[in-house]
Formats: sequence, C-alpha cells, structure tokens
Amino acid sequence: MADKNQNDRIPSFKEQTMRSLDKKSKNNKAVLSDNKIETNNQKVREEQSSEYLTEEQAKDYSDQKKTTSYNESEKINDFDHTYMQEKQLSIKNDHNENAGTSKRKLRRREDGLVNKIVLIIISVLVLLISIFGITFYYYINAGLKPLDKTNTKLVQVYIPEGSSSKKIANILEESKIIKSGMVFNYYVKFKNMANFQAGYYQMAPSMQLDQISALLKEGGTAEPNQVGAGKVTIPEGYDINKIGDTLEKKTKFKKEDFLALMKNDKFFKQMHHKYPELLQSASEANNVRYKLEGYLFPATYAYYKKVTLEDFVEQMVKKTDDVMKTLKPAIQAKKMTNQQVLTLASLVEREGGKGEDRKKIAQVFYNRLTADIPLQSDISILYALNKQKEKISYDDLEVDSPYNLYKNVGYGPGPLDNPSEQSINAVLNPIKNDYMYFVADILTGKVYYSETYEEHQALVEKYVNKADKQ
Repeated sequence: MADKNQNDRIPSFKEQTMRSLDKKSKNNKAVLSDNKIETNNQKVREEQSSEYLTEEQAKDYSDQKKTTSYNESEKINDFDHTYMQEKQLSIKNDHNENAGTSKRKLRRREDGLVNKIVLIIISVLVLLISIFGITFYYYINAGLKPLDKTNTKLVQVYIPEGSSSKKIANILEESKIIKSGMVFNYYVKFKNMANFQAGYYQMAPSMQLDQISALLKEGGTAEPNQVGAGKVTIPEGYDINKIGDTLEKKTKFKKEDFLALMKNDKFFKQMHHKYPELLQSASEANNVRYKLEGYLFPATYAYYKKVTLEDFVEQMVKKTDDVMKTLKPAIQAKKMTNQQVLTLASLVEREGGKGEDRKKIAQVFYNRLTADIPLQSDISILYALNKQKEKISYDDLEVDSPYNLYKNVGYGPGPLDNPSEQSINAVLNPIKNDYMYFVADILTGKVYYSETYEEHQALVEKYVNKADKQ
C-alpha cells in the first residue's frame, strides 16, 4: 500500500526537471553512440578505399577527416555545456523556490505576530476605558449625594461677588459641604442654573445639591450670620417706600420708623463719614426725597434680636460700597459720579428688559443726554407721583417735580430705586447704537427701538395701543 502511494505521488518541480534532463541526456548519448558506430563503419570503408587514392586525394581525405572529427568533438562539448547549464538553472530555480517559500513563511509569522500585538493593545485599551467608565460613573454618582446624610450641623460659607459656578463649587468643596466641586459644577450647568448670589450662607453637609442650588439662587446675607439670626430679602429695583413695606412684613421694624430714618440728616452724615467715597455725590445732591435712595443694595440680609434698625440699614449701605468699589475704575473712565451712575441704573432696572436690552436702553439714555433732550422715562413720573400706576396719563406727564424727566433735562435729583449690579454694569458697559426711543410690548415684554419719533409712534401704536385694546 505504501509503494502504491509512493508511485501515485505527484513529482515535484525539481524531480520533473531532473528527469527531463536525464532523458534528454540519454537520447543525445544514444544519438552520439549511433553516430560513433556509423563513423567507425565509415572509417573502415574509407581505409579500404584509401588504398586506391592518390597522394593528393589522400591528403584531402585526411583534412576532411580531421574537420569531421573536430566538429563531432565540438558537438559533444556543446551538449555537455548545455546539459550543465540546464542542470545549474534547475538547481538555481529550486533554490529560489525554497528561498521564496522561506520568505513567505517568515512573512506569515511576522504578520501573525503583528496581529497578536494589535489585538493585545486593543484589548488593553478596551479594558482601561471600561475601568475608567465604571470608576467615573461611581465618582459622579457619589458626588451627587450628600457629603454626610447624618451631619446637619450648619456651616457658614461666604460666596464673593462675581464668583463663577466653578469657583462656588470649589468653595463648597473646601468648606466640606459637598463631595466634589467638579460634579457640582457640571450639575448646575446640566440643570441650566445660573445667577447665583453672593453673600454669607448657612449650609450643612447633609444637604442635597438641589437644596444648595436653591439657596444660592435665593441669595446669601450681606453680613455674617449670628446665632438666632433671621433673613430678609430686598428685591432688585425696590425703592425706599417698598423696602419699608418689606421690613414691616418680614422683620420687627416698622415702616414709619424706617422712612423717618431715611429722612434723618444726622444718620446720613454718620453713613457719609463711614463711606465718604460712596456718598460724596449724594451729599451734594439737591431736591432729593431720600439721600440714601439708590444706596441700599438689593440682597438678602441677616437680622437678629439685638440688631437695631440703624445696624440693619448700614448692612445695605456697606454692601453698595463693596460693589461700587469694584466698579470704581469703570466709573472714573466714564467721568461720572456715583449719583449719576446709580440714577441711570435705577431707570434701566425698571424700564424692563434683561441682558443686552439693559445695555441698549442705557445707550439710549446716553444718546438723549448728549442731544440735551429729556430722558422721558415713565419711571420718573411714577416716582414723582409717589404712587404705583399701570398706565400713565398725559396729565401725569405734567406733574410738577424735579423727578419729572419728561419736563426736566439731565439726570434729575438722583436714583429712583435701588438697582441691581447687572443694571449698574449695563450703564458702565452700554451697547453702542443711534436709537433715541424704545418701547416694550405690553404682552410679551420684548423691547423695540427706533431712531425717529415717527418710527417710535408706529411701534407704540402696534405694541401698546393695539394690545391694550385686545
């Protein structure tokens, strides 16, 4: 059976080549042998016939014989040379075939090694990414939970003016209120929370992130909290009359006592002595209703049993002083007084609009001041009337008051309410424009601007009068 398989095996290229050469060699040798026999026979015949040749014929015959012998020898040499060349070529081809096979095997081994290395690298990367993802998930999940559910002890935390959400997050982490400042920062961004307020806060490690965020939006106190302290918030844009209402409702103080203190020159001089830069221009103002109007910063303030009304008011004045000190370079660059800045800011605060609208409205007021025409703000009429009305009549525009900015050119006596820092910044950083008028849609609150009185009247008819009839 083995012999049969051996015989059935297909010969290799080398074996086929060698067999072909051997066969060719045998055939050529057979031909040469036959030629040799024939040559010998011919030689005998020639020797027999040479006996009858002349000397000259014998010489020619000898030369011919030598030539024939030489040619036959050359043929044999050519055959041997050809045979050796073919044999060497066969060996060379066999060597090249073996070399090519070896190279292919080596290349396959190298490719296999590279594939293994790539597979290992990918596996390691996938493993690392998985580990990072799991770790990050648990880190975020832990950061969203209270630092210590059982610890309800209040900690006082101070958030400075102008703090970003990232800075607030770091302060809370350093104060050991939250686990991770980074998680809190991303949390408030994901929840689209903004407008966190500066001030002093009472917080505990047991608080949830949404509770902390709500506190920050509500606002901290202007002064450090004391034991047994309560809080009262003064909203942005409240005038002294409204602040009196709030104090009477939220604290132990009476509105009439508060208004009397606002009229007290001695108290104003005390505040002026403590905050000279802040109140210098206010001390020089004439025909003002309340000299501290505009200087009671809207924020959340602490009060406790032993606090006096004077102490409480001073918190608000001090807060305004802190804010205005940070804005001093911008105020000086505008060549304006605190009284002028706060007057325009009080108008911007109440005229409506947010963000860029406040800055555009501020520029409209600047344009009118430059043109030496009245500011014509409805807010000034309401303040002059000392009452709240939804709509102003033409008779109201004739009210005899230095605060009537429809009749009087310039800034007027002073602020008409207590503006926010945003409105103050809008006055110091207005958006340049050529508008002289603006009006707000009474239904949507959107503000429209115009350069001419005719354009303004058309907008009033469209967004105020028509809407009022609906």
